[in-house]
Amino acid sequence: MHIIEIKENKKQYLPLLLLADEQEDMIDRYLGRGVMYALFDHGSKEPRAVTVVTDEGDGILEIKNLATAPESQRQGYGKALIRFIQDTYRQQFSVLQVGTGDSPLTIPFYENCGFQRSHVVKDFFIEHYDHPIIEEGIQLVDMIYLQMEL
Repeated sequence: MHIIEIKENKKQYLPLLLLADEQEDMIDRYLGRGVMYALFDHGSKEPRAVTVVTDEGDGILEIKNLATAPESQRQGYGKALIRFIQDTYRQQFSVLQVGTGDSPLTIPFYENCGFQRSHVVKDFFIEHYDHPIIEEGIQLVDMIYLQMEL
């Protein structure tokens, strides 16, 4: 597999980005200021996974979006992107963080990658999204932030 930085036409990956953040105007808030990477298997023309990271100041790098194509999930692509981000940015940042819904799918994934719960933003999904966000039958309400030292 190989990972490349996407510098132009980031919106061409919108269908994949929408898997991790299902409201386009929310993606628009960080896509322009973020650095985007796509992970490809050797020989594949479509990425298996994408991520967008942003500099949040004070030495904090944030994963704003991490999405894996449905047919490629649970095959290590998301973890590979996180390892790539760690290796790429550990000299520039001291903390890698991610905000996500309190979901039985995403929280264990990030904890498995070495993240620990940091803080909560109450009612984030209710206040910032124009429709209920449902994952595994659960409505997401609060944004749970997880962090790891780089």
